[in-house]
Amino acid sequence: GRRRARRDRAPPHGLIGSPALGLIGSPALGHEGPSGPSGILDRVLAPSTMTPIRRLTGFASLDQPPVWLATRRCPQPHRLDASLDTLPGVGATVKRKLAKLGLETVRDLLEHRPRRYEAAAPEVRIAALGGDDEVVIAGEVLNVNSRRRGRLGIVTVKISDGTATVSATFFNQPWLAQQLAPGVRMRLRGKPGRYGFDVKAYDVGDGDSTADFAPVYPAGEEVTPKKIRALVAAALPYAHDVYDPLPADVRVREQLPLKSDAFAVVHHPSSGKEAEVGRRRLAFEELLLLQIGIARRAAERERTLAPSLGEPGELIARYRKALPFALTPYQEQAIREIDGDLARTAPMQRLLQGDVGSGKTVVALYALLRAVENGRQGALMAPTETLAEQHFLTIADLCQDLGVTCVLLTGASRKRERGLAQQVDVVIGTHALIQEGVELRDLAVAVVDEQHRFGVEQRKALTQGRAPHVLHMTATPIPRTLALTVYGDLAVSEIARPPASRKPIETRWISEEKASAAYTRLTRLLGEGRQAYV
Repeated sequence: GRRRARRDRAPPHGLIGSPALGLIGSPALGHEGPSGPSGILDRVLAPSTMTPIRRLTGFASLDQPPVWLATRRCPQPHRLDASLDTLPGVGATVKRKLAKLGLETVRDLLEHRPRRYEAAAPEVRIAALGGDDEVVIAGEVLNVNSRRRGRLGIVTVKISDGTATVSATFFNQPWLAQQLAPGVRMRLRGKPGRYGFDVKAYDVGDGDSTADFAPVYPAGEEVTPKKIRALVAAALPYAHDVYDPLPADVRVREQLPLKSDAFAVVHHPSSGKEAEVGRRRLAFEELLLLQIGIARRAAERERTLAPSLGEPGELIARYRKALPFALTPYQEQAIREIDGDLARTAPMQRLLQGDVGSGKTVVALYALLRAVENGRQGALMAPTETLAEQHFLTIADLCQDLGVTCVLLTGASRKRERGLAQQVDVVIGTHALIQEGVELRDLAVAVVDEQHRFGVEQRKALTQGRAPHVLHMTATPIPRTLALTVYGDLAVSEIARPPASRKPIETRWISEEKASAAYTRLTRLLGEGRQAYV
């Protein structure tokens, strides 16, 4: 009987003839004929036999399914786009307040990183309170007193830990009177004060607001950091659905954790060192994506053809002679670097930085005249009408002496003036240069002043459909390392010092009491024909 029972027992799982797999000779497939592979593998390997629990059996390489079903623990990135009202404690009002902070999805909440962490603080007995150091105390509520002083709501709580009692006062938090009752456990973080314990953070029951290295988030008047901390804690399980874009070999080489783990330790670190590891991982990805974008933009520019303007000619020689002063060594160095760019067929992208009065406009006009002497057109775009007019007044007379035509275009310019844009050599203006109805003839050099005050699309519109050489100017001092990081696709030229003839700039701070004297001085300077900016 035992031998017959063994023969009747089903074959082990995974072997041919197993009813569990529905393989050859299995009644589950309705196969009554002789054993053999004909027609059986097609049915075994059919995608319909695969479920999230029961994976594909047989020989998967012979007939792969169109779609591999996700496993239970597979990340589901679409869940990160869920609205915040799917989290507990987020209704229509809170959702609207969070939207003002730019927080609309679970992904936004995970990427809303703390601005700092609470320092480690010792937990002491209430009887041992003293000094000015920040500490943590814990105990049970003995009684609660709620009152109002005008529009100010005050809740006073007396707490005991068995060694002593202390009072803690909360302002404009009336809901605490309902949450707290005798016997409720509280944990407070703060300092001993004149009238009890000055509370900085607190937890009722279980919570982590008073824990060491508790995250402190950027918040607003309508949403407190504590509320954001609670919402981030509710969203943190979704970190598992974050795909890590970094290749494994990069993570190993740079000793970086997974992105999901980085989110976990950034929002809930057990130490400052752990929080720094997570911050470094997220910062690495941000900078890597920035550098990849810059590299792609630079590679795309290298594939674009711009007019090669060769060596400076006769017009440039006359321009140098017409200048009533000698160029500084820093201006000459910037001009040499620009000449090197203009001789190439790849479009120039150079950042020219220098303080106000350092002589950037002289260098910019040099670049514009390089286009004119090659029979092409130059354009200078400034962010405001005042600045555009200032540039025009600076270079118009000099251009006229050189026989170079010049026009100013602003939002107030008439249609006839806009039509001149195709005929003149140099066009100076505001964003009106990129508006409909303004056509530039053959733009070879474009200068963008105070380029950070233009949007990306506005700067792009000036060069749309053409490939001119572009010189960006700024008076905002940018450290070279930062310039190479943020403007990595731009070559950087700097006019470090103004001409020796320029008087040094004096900066003075005047109190409110002396404001009338300041305006009196401005009035006198304006009467002398000087300019003022308020």
